[in-house]
Amino acid sequence: MSEDGQNLPNHQRFPSATPLVKELEHVLDSCRMELNHVDEVWPNLYLGDILIAHDKEELRKLGITHVLNAAHSTWESKGDQAFYGQEIHYCGIAAEDSTDFNLREHFYPASDTIHLCFSFSGKILVHCVVGKSRSATLVLAYLMIYHHFSLTDAVQRVIQHRAISPNRGFLKQLHDLDVELRDRTNLCELL
Repeated sequence: MSEDGQNLPNHQRFPSATPLVKELEHVLDSCRMELNHVDEVWPNLYLGDILIAHDKEELRKLGITHVLNAAHSTWESKGDQAFYGQEIHYCGIAAEDSTDFNLREHFYPASDTIHLCFSFSGKILVHCVVGKSRSATLVLAYLMIYHHFSLTDAVQRVIQHRAISPNRGFLKQLHDLDVELRDRTNLCELL
């Protein structure tokens, strides 16, 4: 690949800076993967929908020890700690899949929850209703915060395993996180 990305197909070209929301949407739209109920998008990190989240037997087969529900308290979601019992640790975020919803305030707490699961050698399911927008946004934020992925790299990594489609508002919040993390890294390099 050339430094300016010119030998990449059009849908994979990004400037060195944080990509614009419309560029991200173009890449996300190019993913033609069939949507499954659950996919492992990072070792021991599963991204899925509400159907898999409500299937305790399938969760047991997958070895899921933690569930992070990004659609907690919605009418579709019956999950809570009482539903999962002692075998699965539950964390719920009452997020709306709305471009106006501030999911960014949950980026660090959700990322900490995912990271904590791994510190106990666990497996985590991050889900919402469809497993494409709210939960995918939290997984992208986790990869950016804990694994120092750029937003571009995080998106490319996840869409290798699952079709995702965060709404425009969430993409803008991820864009802002990417800028913040890049600025922090650049500042540390100067010191």
